[in-house]
Amino acid sequence: MSSLLNFLCRKVDENTSDILYRRPVIGISSNRKEDVSCIKEPYFHAVIMAGGAPVLLPVTTDIHALATIADTLDGLILSGGGDMDAAYFGEKPIPEAEDADPYRDEYDFLLLRLAFNRQLPVFGICRGHQVINVAFGGTLYQDIYAQFYREVSAHGESKIHEPAHYVKTLEALRQDGREEIFTHVPEHSVKNAKMLRHRQEEARNVATHMVIPADVPSKLKTALGNLNEQAVPVNSFHHQALKDVAPEFIITATSPDGLIEAIEHPEYPIFGVQWHPESMAVSGNETMLNLFRYHVGQAKIFAKAKRLHRHILTIDSHTDTPMISKTFDLGRKEGGKVNLPLMEEGRLDAVFMVAYVPQGARDDASLQKAYEYAQERLSKVIEQVALHSDRMGIAHTPNEAWRLKREGKKVVLLGVENGYAIGKDLRKIEQFKDTGVLYMTLCHNGDNDICDSAAGNGEWGGLSPFGRDVVAEMNRLGMMIDVSHASDKTIDDVLKYSVKPVIASHSSSRALCNHHRNLDDDRIRAVVSQGGVVQICLYKAFINEDAEKASLSDVIRHICHVVDIAGIDHVGIGSDFDGGGELTGCRSANELIQITMRLIMEGFDDESIAKIWGGNLLRVMEVSG
Repeated sequence: MSSLLNFLCRKVDENTSDILYRRPVIGISSNRKEDVSCIKEPYFHAVIMAGGAPVLLPVTTDIHALATIADTLDGLILSGGGDMDAAYFGEKPIPEAEDADPYRDEYDFLLLRLAFNRQLPVFGICRGHQVINVAFGGTLYQDIYAQFYREVSAHGESKIHEPAHYVKTLEALRQDGREEIFTHVPEHSVKNAKMLRHRQEEARNVATHMVIPADVPSKLKTALGNLNEQAVPVNSFHHQALKDVAPEFIITATSPDGLIEAIEHPEYPIFGVQWHPESMAVSGNETMLNLFRYHVGQAKIFAKAKRLHRHILTIDSHTDTPMISKTFDLGRKEGGKVNLPLMEEGRLDAVFMVAYVPQGARDDASLQKAYEYAQERLSKVIEQVALHSDRMGIAHTPNEAWRLKREGKKVVLLGVENGYAIGKDLRKIEQFKDTGVLYMTLCHNGDNDICDSAAGNGEWGGLSPFGRDVVAEMNRLGMMIDVSHASDKTIDDVLKYSVKPVIASHSSSRALCNHHRNLDDDRIRAVVSQGGVVQICLYKAFINEDAEKASLSDVIRHICHVVDIAGIDHVGIGSDFDGGGELTGCRSANELIQITMRLIMEGFDDESIAKIWGGNLLRVMEVSG
């Protein structure tokens, strides 16, 4: 071996001997020219300078190949390129539109969907920014000069942002001796409108116009370093631009002529910019490099979340998936929010699937029918697990759950929601236990023969005499008692009579959201004082009093609140998916890894996250059994 080869070998070995060298893997979508997948070098140089490991993704529409690639990534950059087919946003091409590449369009949209399904952080640049907007329901101007400025001309200055910040920042740059970083492009007049040349002829590392960050908290401002400047010099090269912003996304920057220059989702780690920061970044512009640093930072968090999920047992303590239809297939994505593909994408290990029984009449015939219905729903889950036994199994104990995880299988645990299903017959508790049921929610939305519901009329003033026997029998059999849906007085009675810890499988904090279904601080502390656990629910109305504004950020607030008042050993997560649970930022099982990312960002250590994600609930299961 030559001395040069020896030198290179030593260099590799010396620099990769420590696991700390590992960088997050950032996939960069390719451009496509004459059947060549390619990208300009500043894209991957910027990622390397920001601390990431770039991978150029081949332009292919083979979904299985792209899915396999997506599983290896920690972040995605959607790069720039040519025009997009207007059919994707419901329009016919106008004469000013340039030729689109249908293959590149399909590739980009497939890649983004696969990334979003896995909750990868996504950074869109120019065309990539446009792809994000269209993929989530927005539209584009096919040509800003033919469409946007025509609108401006027709409506005066209604779409034009006051360019005072733009002029002020230019003057400040000159006074600071920094005007060399900005080459002013002459403006054109369309009646009263100020028209910028967005498709300029300057080199890509030269600033050609300004963008004005919106006066709102945003990922963009955080990425740019929360600049004090009111405008930022950038470089653009495009003639298509965002028109209608996708639902839920917010505008985070505009140009002085009113074009949308940056958008982001307030909950998902997704943002896009219309300009090209890559060449400016590698030419020494720290502000533009900060965009890549931010994205790589998000990818590091995602990579850490993935590593955590490999080593801990993640449990969603309440889903109503057996109720979505008479027949369902856990092996396919077919309408429900919990199934094998979604659990695999979101790296979720285990779910409690409950047989929910609506409260009905309490005569003998109705009670027997309720019991049979619950058993029939449980049998469907058991059948599905048997059908997919190579990928999942049913656990009855914490040890069985861990064994299934080690075997690479997903875990199903069984529950019953509403003690109405046992009627007035204690023997049915043992029959459910024999079926594999690990917890029973004592009631639902209405008083029953066991207790008063939070939504009931206070028939018993807490537990009924029969309800006390139910608590004793569940304690004897090792079945966990679930106080979600129970009235305050019922919870008080359960804690008085139970000799084992209890759970609230899907409840949140009343102090943060004043809903009768939530637990007040005193009862959270009472549940905790007996070793129990409160599993935060993702049902909108239990998370935010303005339900339509409920978001993942609210969920994190609820988790932190329970930790603050009760300690890290007594909180968990019960989504209520397929029973109405979902909110902005977390809508199905594949998105639950977002909670892990947020907990990391909140400063929770690995041990604490493991407890929240299942360790606390497993402890109660162990003690109860």
